[in-house]
Amino acid sequence: MSVSTDSAVRDDDVMTSSKPRSGGPSRRRSFTPVQKIAHLSDYEAACKLGDGGEFLRREGLYSSQMSEWRRQRDAGVLEGKKPGSKIGKLTAEQVEIARLRQALAKSDARLARTEAALEIMGKARMLLEELAESTDPKNKRGWS
Repeated sequence: MSVSTDSAVRDDDVMTSSKPRSGGPSRRRSFTPVQKIAHLSDYEAACKLGDGGEFLRREGLYSSQMSEWRRQRDAGVLEGKKPGSKIGKLTAEQVEIARLRQALAKSDARLARTEAALEIMGKARMLLEELAESTDPKNKRGWS
């Protein structure tokens, strides 16, 4: 039995075409801003677990889509959009806004860490001063 190059036989003896668009062209999928944000948060959660690629395969998405949607989210383009509204490519100003927001977030995090470290160092200094005063023989009663 010979099999033509245009079709293949599955394990259940059903003939299927091996051509990618055998049923005709499929409609291009579109996503609402809410769906994009949801997919993006699910993808980022999956990446933390090391399953980012599996998530993309399961959902039929591409990493380039995630990159573009992340840029849009960071630029604030996805927030407040109504379902069905078009979101085009980011303008240079929107890209700059997204970059500045990321830099501000990093600076804020660094500032918070620095302030916490200074607070800890201040408390440690006060503790060391108290210990030094309590062990100083001149400060003990009975000594003049």
